[in-house]
Amino acid sequence: MRHRLKTTALSAPFGFVKKISPTHIEGTGLKLGIGDVVRIEDRSGDERTLGMVTSLEGDRFFITPFGFVEGLSTGDPVYKVEQGMGLNIGPGVLGRVISPFGEPIDGKGPIAADAWVPMMRPPIAPMRRGAINRVFETGVRTLDGMLTCGQGQKVGIFAGSGVGKSTLMGLIVRGCRVPIRVVALIGERGREIPEFIDHALGGDLSNTVIIASTSDDSPLMRKYGAFAAMAVAEYFKDRGEDVLFMMDSVTRFAMAQREIGLSLGEPPTSKGYPPSVFALLPQLMERAGSEQRKGSITAFFTVLVEGDDMNDPIADQARSILDGHLVLSRQLGDLGLYPPIDLLASASRVMPSLADDRHLQAVRDLRKLISLMRENEVLVRIGAYSPGSDPQLDRALEKRAAIEEFMSQSLPEERLFSEVIEELITLAQ
Repeated sequence: MRHRLKTTALSAPFGFVKKISPTHIEGTGLKLGIGDVVRIEDRSGDERTLGMVTSLEGDRFFITPFGFVEGLSTGDPVYKVEQGMGLNIGPGVLGRVISPFGEPIDGKGPIAADAWVPMMRPPIAPMRRGAINRVFETGVRTLDGMLTCGQGQKVGIFAGSGVGKSTLMGLIVRGCRVPIRVVALIGERGREIPEFIDHALGGDLSNTVIIASTSDDSPLMRKYGAFAAMAVAEYFKDRGEDVLFMMDSVTRFAMAQREIGLSLGEPPTSKGYPPSVFALLPQLMERAGSEQRKGSITAFFTVLVEGDDMNDPIADQARSILDGHLVLSRQLGDLGLYPPIDLLASASRVMPSLADDRHLQAVRDLRKLISLMRENEVLVRIGAYSPGSDPQLDRALEKRAAIEEFMSQSLPEERLFSEVIEELITLAQ
């Protein structure tokens, strides 16, 4: 009997809370590693708080909580969660709004799951990546014609506040021709989630799943909300599906990591962002792409640039990782041109391998005309330009209305990609 008692675990091992601050918890008594998930219980066992080990020092470990620290006290037991960071998921998640832990937050009942997927996974191995050789049709004329995207491409949408990121997101989600759509709303205001569903998506969540972590959530929830959404997209990609991944926004995600890093004593660098922020961005973004013998994840990441400064450190780092960038212009929006995509400041790095010579030549010609109009905008408006002085500018001004009509769009289109390209070529002639 004594021998059996000695070899039987009567209780799960646990440690204790030693110190509590508003942003992290110090504990001792457990052997843990960076990234381990722990559960903190109050002494009655009624309240439980999840957290993640983010720093170690000797026999002490530091926990960043997923929730808030109110109600916790020193001496509370700390248990390791063996399963780690992940979520249970299945095809039934489509049409639903879920939390970063995969829990439904739309009041429509539980979700049937057939798999457990880890939130943190290494990116696709370089030699397993598939070539980006198929056009990704967005249903947005300007993108399909002038900034053609490919399946498996990573694209950034850069804009200041109130310029039209959510409107463009809605156009792409509703107009793209892929079977699965995954939308991550990270760090946004709570009211924006139902507004995005009703206005941007027209209330249609078919073949769409939304992962939401609002601004009132803890920094750790906002950080791992992005990774949870990517894990959902990877679940469908591994089943051979082509997936659209849309995230709004990378800046809120980076701000969450900034709060975590600074609270743990990381040194602030550019605009107060610690080094861990810049290491974290490729860990998320590089998980998108096309994988051989599997599906693809075509990703659009929105980046909120402070003060419309495109050299913001997060914007600059994101541009270096992504395969293309769309810059939204406040000036074009003020002129009533929506979506206000600045074609001269935007680029798709994979377009040359997707478009034929006629298409590329038409794009070059139109960009030249748009550049001429922009350079001479003031002269034309004050009447200082005399028609006939510059035949190229005369041609640009003649086509101005047609170009602006081509770039303006309020609803996604059902037209084929080939039809959009023929219209573009005709416009450039």
